[in-house]
Amino acid sequence: MTNPVLRRRLFLAGLGASGMGLATPALATAKPLIEVLKDPDCGCCGGWIEIMQREGFELTVQDTTWENLSRYKATNGIPDEMVSCHTGLVDGYFVEGHVPAADIRRLLDERPDAVGLATPGMPYGAPGMGPENERDAYTVFLIRKDGSTEVFSQYEAA
Repeated sequence: MTNPVLRRRLFLAGLGASGMGLATPALATAKPLIEVLKDPDCGCCGGWIEIMQREGFELTVQDTTWENLSRYKATNGIPDEMVSCHTGLVDGYFVEGHVPAADIRRLLDERPDAVGLATPGMPYGAPGMGPENERDAYTVFLIRKDGSTEVFSQYEAA
C-alpha cells in the first residue's frame, strides 16, 4: 500500500517543478528596461529610442528641461566631456547618448564596475544620428566610478 502523504508531496513537488519550467522561458525572454531622460525638443533622441525598441529593449521615456537633465547627469557621475543629448538607465548602468545596442548588451553581459557607457556629442551615423553606412568615426567610452574613462568600442567611418 502507498503512503497518501508521500503521494501528495510528490504531486506538489512535481507541480512546483513544472511551474518553474513554465516561468523560466518568461525570465529568459524578458526585455531589458532602459529608462530614458531627454529634452522634449530633441528629435534625434526619438530616433535612438526607436532603434533600441527594434533591438529588443523595453523603454520608458521622460521629457525634462535641459537644466534638470544636466543636473541628473552630473549627480550620477557622467563627466562633462562625456555628455550627449539624452541619458538612459539600464540595470544600474547609465547610457549616455547614442550608444549602439550591441555595446549595451555587452555592458550588461560583462557587468564591469562602472557608471556606464557614453557616446559623447552627437556623432553622425551613430544610432539615431543618420545612416550607419555614412557614419563618421566615433568612440563609445566606459565611465568608471572614479570619473575616469576608457575606450569600450570604436566605430570606423563608413
